Formats: sequence, structure tokens, C-alpha cells
Amino acid sequence: MSKYTVALSKIIKDQSLEVLYLPDGADGLLIVSQDVNRPGLMLAGYDDYFDRERVQFLGLAEMGYLNSLDEDTKLERMEKFIGTQPSAVIITRGLECPENLMAIVAKYEVPLLRTEESTSSFMATLISYLGVELAPRITRHGVLVEVSGEGVLILGDSGVGKSETAVELIKRGHRLIADDAVEIRRVSSRTLVGSAPDNIRHFIELRGIGVVNARNIFGMGAVKLTEKIDMVIQLEPWDSSKAYDRLGIDEEYMTILDIRVPVTTVPVKPGRNLAIIIEIAAMNNRQKKLGYNAAHELMQQLGMDEGEPKSREIEVWH
Repeated sequence: MSKYTVALSKIIKDQSLEVLYLPDGADGLLIVSQDVNRPGLMLAGYDDYFDRERVQFLGLAEMGYLNSLDEDTKLERMEKFIGTQPSAVIITRGLECPENLMAIVAKYEVPLLRTEESTSSFMATLISYLGVELAPRITRHGVLVEVSGEGVLILGDSGVGKSETAVELIKRGHRLIADDAVEIRRVSSRTLVGSAPDNIRHFIELRGIGVVNARNIFGMGAVKLTEKIDMVIQLEPWDSSKAYDRLGIDEEYMTILDIRVPVTTVPVKPGRNLAIIIEIAAMNNRQKKLGYNAAHELMQQLGMDEGEPKSREIEVWH
């Protein structure tokens, strides 16, 4: 799996950081680690396991410790810390830059930044931000919509009606995230987030009409930049010889970036209103997450033994 990076200049812009020092050629500086660090142990002299690829934070505790040292020791500890050439150092709470630190970061060409936010608050913000920017990702052909608060990834062969169904869902008050190409990121061990590539965001291709801009036609309320992926709808042409699940007891899932996502297969034939079916599927998926399963309740009321539900993986994505 590819390793992703984010430009330090983008972090500075997106997080509104104050620049105290940037080396020449800073536009090419890249952050590669999702983790961040408070270098208290390093400043105290213990440097085992120190990861220089992490963004380092100097907060109230670190500054207080440095100020408690005599000048020679303070200079030695700062030199040792900055000498490892960490990817970037951020001073929090708008604290004053320690004496001689500016000269040291210039010597080793280490970016020095500052924020007015508290250390814990900004660390949480940056970890979340880097978790998205550096997340493992894949791009797949499909449509992603938000339906009743559920992120629904619609898959199927070309021409099966994914885009037309997305337009009908938009008209019914739901929102489009991506059409044709969906960029999927694994932002945590349990969460997938989908978005559209920048160059095709908000555009929908409709055969016979061409490309339309959903935001311009339906308004800003009809589109959204990102959405978690809660379920997959697999559209396929109706096959009269195939036995489709009529109760919904058995479970189907798809593995995307090592995360299991529930799948509902919807057969397509003239006369079926796919938008309404997907609406019901999304609301039913939410009920299942809340612990209610209509198929199980029906079987219990009929006094029937539902047995062990079967779990089947219909496709694997790496």
C-alpha cells in the first residue's frame, strides 16, 4: 500500500499557523507521519525511541522545564533536540520563542511554527487532520450519496443506472458526494470516508444528456464534500434464474481497505424505483446498527427458527 504525504505549506495554511522560521525550499517539505509528539523526554535527556518524522509540540510544560534549567544546560538540550532535525516544531498557546531557539532552528533548518491554541486541543486537531490527509486510499468506479444520514456507496456495471438513481435521490432531498469516481480513505480502524476527486467534484454524467453540475442545478444543499461509507448498494441487472434474498436474514459484506462494510444487492429491472429502494435500505441499515432487525422480529413472531445467519463476502478490495 502506498505511503502518502502532505505538504507542510498546506498544513500551515489549513491550520492558520504563524510562521516563525521556514528554511529555503520549504514548499517541498513533506509530513509523512500521522503521529505527533511532545518531546519532554528528549529535553530531559532520554532520546531512545524518538521519532524525528513526527511533528513536535512545545507547550507550557516543555517551556516551563526549559526555563527551569541553567542557560548552558538549556542551550545544550535545545541543540540536542533540534539537532535530530524533526519534521516541524510547533509552539502552542502563543508562547514566546525561547532565547537562542530561533538561531538553532535556522542552523539545522527545522521549521518553527506557532499557534494560539492550547497544546492538547491543537494536538487533537492536527492528529485528526493528518489522519485524513495521510490515510490509505483507493479510487473506485461508483457513486457516493448521503441518504438519511447514511453514507451509501452505489456500485454496479457501467450503464446500470447509478447516476440516474443519484439524481433521483438528490431530487428527494439527499446529497451527492461523488459520481463516477469515488476516492475512499481509511481514516481509522473502523471508518471509511469517501470524496470526489477535485477535478470532477459535483459533476454527474447522464447518458443522452451529458455532464451536468449538481450544485448549480439543485443548489448547495444538494452536495457535500465528504461522507463516511456506512453501506454498499450493489446494482445488477435482474436475473430471473437467481434466487434473491427476500427476508434479509443473511448478511453480505465487502472488505474495503481491510474494513468490512455491509452490502445490499438490488436487482434492476423496468418499473422498480431504485431511489425509494435505496432510501429504505439506508434507513434499515441504520435500524440494524441501533440493534433492531425487522427480519429477525418477523421470524420470532411467526415462531420460526431463523437459525444462524449466514455471512458472505461478495467481493474483496485491497
